[in-house]
Amino acid sequence: MASFEIYGGKPLKGELTPQGAKNEALQVLCAPLLTADKVTISNIPDIIDVNKLIALMQAMGVKVEKVEKGTYIFQAKEINLDYLQSEDFKIRAGSLRGSVMIVGPLLARFGVGYLPKPGGDKIGRRRLDTHFTGMIALGAKFNYDAGEHFYAVEGKNLKGTYIHMDEASVTGTANIVMAAVMAKGETTIYNAACEPYLQQLCKMLNSMGAEITGIGSNMLKIQGVDHLGGCYHRILPDMIEIGSFIGLAAMTKSEITIKDVSWENLGIIPTIFRRLGIKLERKGDDIFVPAQDCYEIETFIDGSIMTISDAPWPGFTPDLLSIILVVATQAKGSVLIHQKMFESRLFFVDKLIDMGAQIILCDPHRATVIGLNRKNALRGIQMTSPDIRAGVSLLIAALSAKGKSTIHNIEQIDRGYQDIDIRLNNIGADIRRIG
Repeated sequence: MASFEIYGGKPLKGELTPQGAKNEALQVLCAPLLTADKVTISNIPDIIDVNKLIALMQAMGVKVEKVEKGTYIFQAKEINLDYLQSEDFKIRAGSLRGSVMIVGPLLARFGVGYLPKPGGDKIGRRRLDTHFTGMIALGAKFNYDAGEHFYAVEGKNLKGTYIHMDEASVTGTANIVMAAVMAKGETTIYNAACEPYLQQLCKMLNSMGAEITGIGSNMLKIQGVDHLGGCYHRILPDMIEIGSFIGLAAMTKSEITIKDVSWENLGIIPTIFRRLGIKLERKGDDIFVPAQDCYEIETFIDGSIMTISDAPWPGFTPDLLSIILVVATQAKGSVLIHQKMFESRLFFVDKLIDMGAQIILCDPHRATVIGLNRKNALRGIQMTSPDIRAGVSLLIAALSAKGKSTIHNIEQIDRGYQDIDIRLNNIGADIRRIG
């Protein structure tokens, strides 16, 4: 198990370019399964979860050619459907949350889709009912082997229908969209997720020959087509990494320019950081964060304490709440963080309390942060990363803290952030990878 040793309290200065978006990559990498033609995808992040998905697709029979760093050509001309019931498939797919999104395209093109219970973060229950309810509505037969924890859907003649999703699940919407693109007739998906990454998937599918309208809204209409062809697609920059860098700059009193952020796809993210008192400027398609000695959390108009909560897009993404919480520890003022979507995502605050932060964990979903206004710097401690986003939040806390911190289980960070230690060291951080 690898670890980071971090020597904190050093201001950073320089430019950071965000990687390709992890959450988009896990969706669009499954789309080549819909066609026998070549599909080129660029700006793919070199991170564990994405590399696992690429390896899984290769094992299924997809030909993968690396053109250059971050750019691959995929061709799913011959898929070994027998492999989908093998032990190797169960092990590979079971270790990766994103594997769930292979089911929709496999069902659409081959009439079968299989999946073991997927792994991923320990951040709370992430049910799959939404995915399979949508596929059943399209005409697929569903079976779940509770003993083997193995899901199966079968259906050769999918038919378009009206689907009202019980939750605006991003991966659920992606899966149902990919299952529906070649179903006969029209499919309407209401209460669909509309995150930029899902918009990207829909635009990619349209460039392959699909007919999807309503992109960017919560109602998608899909006119089924007979077949899809190849395309070129470029992945957006990772908005979670961009938000992480804004928080890092504020916590460490650093002057950082974040390059090529695709500002129009950031939604409410810059606004939320500004509510914490963080100054940030738009410069073309870059974000400039100046060095700040102090940043003050806003209150509501009536003077009541600020509440920041997550919500489906265009609300604030849950993946950045842990960053917001860490950044608030050194702000002036107080804020209530309300993590609505996952019940185990706030448990990492124990580590921050050990570092000297003043946080009241109200319940599994809510934490009140009393900002220290830098009067007491956080102190370095030993800690373990429980999930991707908490891991980076702890890394940011450690970089702002006095003395040495050690973060164990950094594989959780590597799952979502490419060469994060190297990139931060290039602008003045002192992070050492051990083991």
